[in-house]
Amino acid sequence: MNRDFSAIPVIDIGGLFANDPNARVAVAAEMEAAARSVGFFYVTGHGVPMAARERLESAAGRFFSLPMARKMEVYIGLSENHSGYVPEGEEVFSSGKIDRKEAFDVGLDYAGPPRGGMLGPNLWPDLEGFKADVGHYYAHVQALARVLFRGFALALGQPEDFFDERLSAPPAQLRLIHYPYDPHAVDAEGIGAHTDYECFTILYSTAPGLEVMNGAGQWIDAPPLEGGFVINIGDMIEALSNGDFIATSHRVRKVTAERYSFPFFAACDYETAVEPLARFVTADQPSRYPRIISGEHLFAQTAQTFAYLKRRIADGAVALPQGAKALESFGQQARARSTVR
Repeated sequence: MNRDFSAIPVIDIGGLFANDPNARVAVAAEMEAAARSVGFFYVTGHGVPMAARERLESAAGRFFSLPMARKMEVYIGLSENHSGYVPEGEEVFSSGKIDRKEAFDVGLDYAGPPRGGMLGPNLWPDLEGFKADVGHYYAHVQALARVLFRGFALALGQPEDFFDERLSAPPAQLRLIHYPYDPHAVDAEGIGAHTDYECFTILYSTAPGLEVMNGAGQWIDAPPLEGGFVINIGDMIEALSNGDFIATSHRVRKVTAERYSFPFFAACDYETAVEPLARFVTADQPSRYPRIISGEHLFAQTAQTFAYLKRRIADGAVALPQGAKALESFGQQARARSTVR
């Protein structure tokens, strides 16, 4: 498995929507090859209308142009389920550097009581059309995620419906991220190197800046593909594959122009137990990952990066789940440090 790649592959996933099972299997085989060799790929033929993207981008522009006082009315630290406005400096990865960005986070607008600190009703701003436009895009990309979950099931050698029963109310997050215009941001990182915590990510962005680490430790550009999405493997798929599919480390840098980024983090239900699948565990390659509860891993990683959750932990209001992994416990950087067993 050569991971010293220099470019991100492009996959037309139209076959996943076909009635012909052979067409779906063929696309899944391409997904498997990309997951093993790169951990990232572009998708076309996804069916998400451009109008949904345009509505989302317009909503983000309207929100982030509000005065800071208005945005802080929906500060994420006021929520009980990790939704709302994320000001610059709120989210810090293990490097300790402050990211040059602001964000608005939403999840499944769950009608029941908050669960696990990551699932519940969203905290929405009082901004005309914002909830409708963001919700419209969320519905489209959530539907795409379910199709991709079926492709990943086949890629993992499982029945096509393997994930279906694990997707009843997943804490899947959509982030609206704004990198402001900063002419002095020469080679400055906009968001620190990391892996994504969930199963996979569906990304739409408006400008270059994303970089992906290959197996040689080199940073490879992953600019937007006109009409396409960027897909990357997250921690949970890495664990299910016993490390054959790697959660590739990535970062954003060189953000001198204004940029918007909209990652959707496709997750399984909060209580889903994740551990290496039997087909990936052999005498030569024993299980390298302990059993993980999907939602607990998501909360633990989030709680180690967000200031408001760190304060709640310090105050004793919340606690990290037992056995919570440290940041950057997946991906190539973890392999280099030999922290994944």
